[in-house]
Amino acid sequence: MKLSRRSFIQSTAAVASLPLWGASAAALAPAFSPTWDSLVDGYRTPDWFRDAKFGIWAHWSAQCVPEMGDWYGRHMYIQGNWQYEHHLKTYGHPTKVGFMEMQNRWKAENWDPDALLDLYVKAGAKYFVALANHHDNFDNYNSRYHGWNSVRVGPKRDLIGIWAKAARARGLRFGVSNHGAHAWHWFQTAYGYDPEGPYAGQRYDAFHLTKADGRGTWWEGLDPQQLYTGRSIVMPDGFRTARAASAWHDENTRFWDEKPPLQNPAFVREWFLRCRDLIDSYRPDLVYFDNSGLPLGQAGLDITAHYYNASMAWHGGKLEAVVNAKVLPPERRAGVVEDVERGFREGIEPLPWQTDTCLGDWHYNRSTFDNHHYKSATTVIHRLCDIVSKNGNLLLSVPLRGDGTIDSDERKILDEIAAWMGRNGEAIHGTRPWRTFGEGPTRVAGGMFSEGQSQAFTAEDIRFTTKDGALHAIAMGWPRDGVLRIASLAEESALAPGVIERVEALGSTDSLSFTRSRTGLEIRLPSGLAGQAAIALKLRGPGLA
Repeated sequence: MKLSRRSFIQSTAAVASLPLWGASAAALAPAFSPTWDSLVDGYRTPDWFRDAKFGIWAHWSAQCVPEMGDWYGRHMYIQGNWQYEHHLKTYGHPTKVGFMEMQNRWKAENWDPDALLDLYVKAGAKYFVALANHHDNFDNYNSRYHGWNSVRVGPKRDLIGIWAKAARARGLRFGVSNHGAHAWHWFQTAYGYDPEGPYAGQRYDAFHLTKADGRGTWWEGLDPQQLYTGRSIVMPDGFRTARAASAWHDENTRFWDEKPPLQNPAFVREWFLRCRDLIDSYRPDLVYFDNSGLPLGQAGLDITAHYYNASMAWHGGKLEAVVNAKVLPPERRAGVVEDVERGFREGIEPLPWQTDTCLGDWHYNRSTFDNHHYKSATTVIHRLCDIVSKNGNLLLSVPLRGDGTIDSDERKILDEIAAWMGRNGEAIHGTRPWRTFGEGPTRVAGGMFSEGQSQAFTAEDIRFTTKDGALHAIAMGWPRDGVLRIASLAEESALAPGVIERVEALGSTDSLSFTRSRTGLEIRLPSGLAGQAAIALKLRGPGLA
């Protein structure tokens, strides 16, 4: 019964030779061609991104409707998974009620993008990113090439268009996230079956539904196979236990590489057309790819070159575009802005980079709210300070319910971030790294998904940023005796050989008293700063910054 995944995948180079989108590639302006050499040689991260430092993300799709967390659209088809059990009890068996029905249940009935973006701006966000499509293969925009979109199904609105208008009205840079390149294997669970129980052996909805079956239904005129991506890696007959079927899917349909599917070239072509439509129609400042490298081999190179060339055309020859991709080899990092999902860097990176993380699950999870398990505002602020000190940006996802609202815990966290950023944002926005990122006892684990390995910061952990000739020192807490000690700024320090003339707390023009010796700089902090998540100071002196 075991099928090799190699039998389903073709190398990137081979698929790239197919004339799937040659006309589009040939029409590209000469500034960038669809090769890594061209991207690396020609790309420079735009100043707007380097200055922004903090963005907020609406990772919002129909998978938020059940309020059961991430990857619901995949796991509801795996018998024994807790999301399968929830779907069975709440909506029905996936032979009859598949994930396409969840798309229709998604109404976004209480969504108020203006009010949400007002909160995000107040919290200090300088860019906003909206999910354009996820692995569930549904477009949250008025897609010309994909009928399964938010204008025709579910919300019946152009979500990306509305988000973009509201974000830009507030002076935010606007980005979109594209996760759709993995749909062709991620959604193959929908073609499986229960190995056990009363429905044993009966295939789920994706296996048998056709466009003709939609006559007289809400999805008349739509083809379920276009949503579910077609039979690429179908679970074979003969499984008798849920555990064995789940293990088969883990091995054969959960892999995460960027090779295009040999057996489904139409998917690759459609992905490219949909992504180009998204870029050309909404002119985003940032495109986030949920991919290790660029998606789908040559298709990813083609769309990135197209985007860069288009950005230059939109902006009078100036490149303002940012592409995020993950797990890049060093020789390719200069061609895009690398993203580190739920992770950090150990030191200052020579190139700008980004961390994306979430207050809770990527898709809304009711239990996270019920149990008050979100990241705290203090945690977010500390991570932001650490990331910015190392030449990075933080993109924070704030999960939305299916109806388009956030919960009271999330609102409280945003309010607390806003209060801190309102006073201390000067140490974040528009800054650049100093000669060292900081000091302190807490070790930060670097790499993808490393945030769970990192310890909480302490008041002895200091992070540095520079702006307009000033040095900012940010302490990750309140020192016990109210005196902040910074060893890196000791007298005759190689890092700071000049004179420190003045120290201020951000939000105040009062000069703070300090003493400097060969062991460090000691600053007496005003008691009014006690209780803040982090204490941000501005230091001035010749040659300091």
